[in-house]
Amino acid sequence: MSNQGIEESVSINSEYECDYEAGQDNVNPFGLEMHNPVFFISALLIFLFVISTLAFPDISKVWFEAIKAWTLQYFDWFFVIATNVVLLFCIGVLASPLGKIRLGGQDAKPEFSTISWIAMLFSAGIGIGMVFYGSAEPMAYYTDWGGTPLNVEPRTPEAQRLALGATIFHWGLTPWAVYALIGLSLAFFAFNKGLPLTIRSAFYPLLGERVWGWPGHIIDILAVIATLFGLATSLGLGAQQAATGLSFLFDIEASLTSQLLLIAGISGLAIISVVRGMDGGVKLLSNINMVLAALLLAFVFVTGPTSEIVSGFGTALASYAEYAIPLSNWVGREDTEWYHGWTIFYWAWWVSWSPFVGMFIARISRGRTIRQFLSVVLIVPVIVATIWFTTFGVTAMEQINNGIGQLPGGITQAPLVLFQMLENLPMTDIISSLAIILLIVFFVTSSDSGSLVIDAITAGGRTDAPVSQRIFWAILQGLVAAALLVGGGAGALGAVQAGTIASGLPFTFVLLVCCYSLFKGLVSEHRALASFEIKAEATS
Repeated sequence: MSNQGIEESVSINSEYECDYEAGQDNVNPFGLEMHNPVFFISALLIFLFVISTLAFPDISKVWFEAIKAWTLQYFDWFFVIATNVVLLFCIGVLASPLGKIRLGGQDAKPEFSTISWIAMLFSAGIGIGMVFYGSAEPMAYYTDWGGTPLNVEPRTPEAQRLALGATIFHWGLTPWAVYALIGLSLAFFAFNKGLPLTIRSAFYPLLGERVWGWPGHIIDILAVIATLFGLATSLGLGAQQAATGLSFLFDIEASLTSQLLLIAGISGLAIISVVRGMDGGVKLLSNINMVLAALLLAFVFVTGPTSEIVSGFGTALASYAEYAIPLSNWVGREDTEWYHGWTIFYWAWWVSWSPFVGMFIARISRGRTIRQFLSVVLIVPVIVATIWFTTFGVTAMEQINNGIGQLPGGITQAPLVLFQMLENLPMTDIISSLAIILLIVFFVTSSDSGSLVIDAITAGGRTDAPVSQRIFWAILQGLVAAALLVGGGAGALGAVQAGTIASGLPFTFVLLVCCYSLFKGLVSEHRALASFEIKAEATS
């Protein structure tokens, strides 16, 4: 880096150190590291949401539906355009000379081997959502549950092909471009510029020193709220499916009460994980996640229609490539029910999850070039999603085509599809129990990891804030998930979707501005590196 670039970096760090050091002693009697006003405002807004929803569930349900309808009516195009822009931006940076920049500086070395790094990215690509939707999503598109993509005729060979392609579309390049943008921004400004690992740092090229004031506070508050609702969506889906699985296996009613008890119990396990720390908590549970997910995937692959699954891999990728552009179009869509109920919900969900996943992949990617970072972060999850959804989706659709079990009658409850599919495979009780355990472990891991991310944002980028603060956010996540389920009543899934869409909308604006800010930062870094190389050649 040139002297000018070094001086600029030192100047930025010095300003932040002053601001950061001023807040070091801001610890209240409860042991919370409060980065005013992000902590207070975020916590207050979430508490108001939880209290009002639990106190007035009927009114809340009406509001959920109204907010969802309003957002879909007036901003569906915005979600699609924004995510398309982010994807094109990531591809452009990957292919440009900016891709040569190394995260952490040109002399930085990767902290993890390539295999370990890819394995951790793989673990980030598997979660509650993939377990919940693994069979249900392709089957829904195939049987016209919530509409069919591009209004294809349901239960036809074309519908089966498009069901796989549309599913990979929702879990492939576009969502991971959103994650990659946030992850790259955090990694670049933290490792190359020495700024704190928090969302506001990505906007320093645009806001300058104002990033430590109210503009930065607002950005971090939006990130906290989006992350909380994104996590609450996953926790709500996980509670619904776990309760449904217990009902399927043990005839325990999958009522709202059982779902709330699951949220309470699993939030308690998340708190234990928080107390145990990274190695004894998140790291241990992540390893368990990977083993359980691999076992479930391998079992379905071997005992299901293996040959059809193998051929389905190529079909899924070909369909994804063929239909990616039509599915990304927002003009003149006639499949409005499917487009709103699935694509827009997913784009909002991925936006809400982006601070969480982005910070995770940023923290493990020091020492990688931007080209390596973007190539792997975009491609590996597509491969994982293709393997996962093809295995579970083809198995479910083959049972439908051959009249096996309950699935030919269509979807009655989305959380039940996985267990209805497993019912027709060997060792039903054992494998269904494995699926429930997998859901619960994912539940705990997501809550614990999410608490760490929210904690870092509300503590001004610190990753060593008191454990009590992470416990606070873990409890709050459970309360938001519970509030969405209570407020949604019989339409709990719709309430969960409404919360995600509403919280994702404002942070989508943040994403677009982040593209421009990151581009400015990368161009400045590239120029500084070029200047340094020219001077080095002149003196050699």
